[in-house]
Amino acid sequence: MTYSHIVVAVAPTPESLTLVKKAVSIARPVGAQISLITFASDPEIYNQFAAPMMENLRELMQEETRQFLASLVNNAGYPIARTTIASGELGESIKAFCMKHAADLVICGNHNQSFFARATTSAKTVAACGVDVLLVSL
Repeated sequence: MTYSHIVVAVAPTPESLTLVKKAVSIARPVGAQISLITFASDPEIYNQFAAPMMENLRELMQEETRQFLASLVNNAGYPIARTTIASGELGESIKAFCMKHAADLVICGNHNQSFFARATTSAKTVAACGVDVLLVSL
């Protein structure tokens, strides 16, 4: 099966480059688009006194996430169509992205060691996006 738009769900870890390289190996022969999506953590605000400090932390985390994505784009060795920093629930965010951008394959990683755990964690939440999912063992 050939794909036209591959979405790679990445996290700020060294293993993300492995996922991007897997996407490139699938996309290159058919000239498919690749997009990267990652999820930003939102620091919790414990009380009103901490709110001003949390806003600076939120901006810093967003900038670090943008730099991480830029690094992946620079090291991909293939054009990356778009990068997105999402928040919220993993499956719903990926589903919305796939629908909006007509993606037909999602690649994500899994650190779980047992087969049963692999089959029930990431794949279960991402499978709801309605497109093919490639779960890569990391």
